[in-house]
Order: sequence, then C-alpha cells, then structure tokens
Amino acid sequence: MKYYIIAGEASGDLHGSHLITELKRKDANAQIRCWGGDKMQAAGGEVVKHIKDLAFMGFFEVVKHLGTILSNINFCKKDILQYQPDVVILIDYPGFNFRLFKFLKQHRFKIFYYISPQLWAWRTSRVYKIKEYIDRMFVILPFEKDFYAKYGVEVDFVGHPLLDEIQPTGQLSQPGKNVIAILPGSRKQEISYLLPEYLKVIDEFPAYKFVIAGLSNIGKEFYQNLIGNARVEIVFDQTYNVLASAEAAIVTSGTATLETALYNVPEVICYKGSWISYFIARALIKNIKYICIVNLICNQRVVEELIQAYVNKERLVAELKRILSLEGKTNIAKGYELLQSKIGEQGASEKAARLMIGYLQNNKRPD
Repeated sequence: MKYYIIAGEASGDLHGSHLITELKRKDANAQIRCWGGDKMQAAGGEVVKHIKDLAFMGFFEVVKHLGTILSNINFCKKDILQYQPDVVILIDYPGFNFRLFKFLKQHRFKIFYYISPQLWAWRTSRVYKIKEYIDRMFVILPFEKDFYAKYGVEVDFVGHPLLDEIQPTGQLSQPGKNVIAILPGSRKQEISYLLPEYLKVIDEFPAYKFVIAGLSNIGKEFYQNLIGNARVEIVFDQTYNVLASAEAAIVTSGTATLETALYNVPEVICYKGSWISYFIARALIKNIKYICIVNLICNQRVVEELIQAYVNKERLVAELKRILSLEGKTNIAKGYELLQSKIGEQGASEKAARLMIGYLQNNKRPD
C-alpha cells in the first residue's frame, strides 16, 4: 500500500520514524512518502519536505511566516494528488494538518490522525472537525480516549511511543560527576528565548558540569552565538545519553519533558515566547491547570513549571537547588512512579501500525 505521512516537528519525526519501521515490517509492499526529518528518512520514508523548514512556534511567528505556510500547503495538496496514496497519516502538527482536512475528504482520501493535537487544552471546538473528517484517530495519552468519547468520537489508545524509544545507550560521564542537562528545545525561536536564561545559572553551581543536548539540524553556529564563553559543553544528537548522565535538568516545555521523566531525572520545566503569542495563548487555554505533559498525565504538579517572566535566574537557581536536594529528588521520584503507572505499555508504534493496516485492508477507501 501507499502511505503519505505528514509530521512537522522533531517529536513527529521521531514518532513517525518508528511508525514507518513498523508499517514496513508489517506491509512488505509499503511505499512511504512523507514530510519529516532525518529519522523518518533513515527509517525508509521518502522525505519531500524537511521539518527544519516547517516548525514555527507561537501565534505571532505563524502570522509572520503565513506566506511560507500557505505555499507549503499548496505544494502538499498537489503532491498528494500526484502520489495518490491509500491513506494520509497526519502526526500532530495541527496548524498545518487541519488545513488539509476538507481537501483530503473532497478527494476521497482515507485520513488517519496519529498523536492528537492538544484539543483538550485549547480550541476544543476543533474536536468536531476531527469527528467530521478523520476516518480514525490514534491517541497516545491515557486521558485522551475519555476526552474524545465525550464528543462521540471513538479513538484507539495505543500508548506512548516514547516508552519504546527510551533505551539508554551509554553515559557521557561517570556516576558522581554532577551533570546538569540543558534541553533548550527543538526550534530556533524557543531556543533563542530560553537558552540565554538557562546559561545565567551556571556560575551558581560551580561543582556541576552543564551539558546542552543540541540538535545538529539547528546548526552549531546558532548555538555558539548564544553560548558565547559560558562554561558549558554542547553535545549534538545524543539527548538520551545526556539524560542518562544527568543528576538534574532544565527542560523547555514539550516532548523532552516526558523523555526526561522517563529517565527519572529531576527537572524544572520552562516556557517562554513572544508576549503577543503568550497573551493570545493565555486567553485561549482555559481547560487545563498545567502546560507540562508530565503534570497533565498525573493531574498534579510533579515538576515545577516556570512561564514567561518567571523564567529568570533567581527562580531557576532556586528550583535547581530544590530538585537537587534529597527531599526534592524523593518527591519527584514519587511523581514519576505515578506517571509510569498511568502512561501505558510499550509497543505503541507496533500497535498503531497493526491497527492502521487492519483498517486499510478492510476498507481501502472511505465510503
């Protein structure tokens, strides 16, 4: 069968790569064309648009790049028509993917959505578009099944694919070397806002080695311009090795917060964007108490969240000291145990691929 997969961010590239692996394992004749990154390409997907050209963070940033986004959408539609896939699989990335719904349905393409947008947090009314256009939804968070059920949408809960990904392969330093990891994000905009704030705390912890988990697709020069002469090491494309060596971490809100928790590393979560984007988001997000996926899954504050002006040297230093203390580590460990009990089992990518192929074999095209 022919698959067309659309992911627009680093986390989508990661999860999409494992999905491609499983689709190819279960469908010997699978042909996969996709929007993604290096991981999806390495898994065997033919990447036609790379995520480094697709990820825009925040409302103001999206408006600023609207021309590029619209151009990409038009290209995507033409490419899908030319390719004629048996199914289009959308991975999160709602600002882009939702704009394809009507077009895909008009041209009678079957549509699967893997990894739900955070509709439970904001713009809940978009659930009705999911109900109208999507043939099948595959969710990865335990509470999402109940959320969609309230709107009469039947979904498949497959578990979180990170449970298959988290497999430490080594350490950057020997135990006891006192490493604090910095995970500044996967997009240039958020890294620009947050990394300079993170670096301000380094001199307050002279006994610790700070290591940045960098991404090579962002560019080494980009990081270096922000780092300057700071006492910090940067390691590229080895996030899990960095976490395996860390005693604590400063993490930008996103998938990395869950990755850090699954490595049992105490963390402080940060988010900072343009003030325009922040105030718009604050007005729209009314249904949730937290921004961090760890806290959302547990429905309690397991890790501290610092947002906008609270991302400053004083608060960061205080929170780092707290989570490095014995009491802080003990409290977070209890929260991580709760997280593990709620998040599901391994095998999410395999289960998603198996279900997708099963639905396609029963009915290749929607009625």
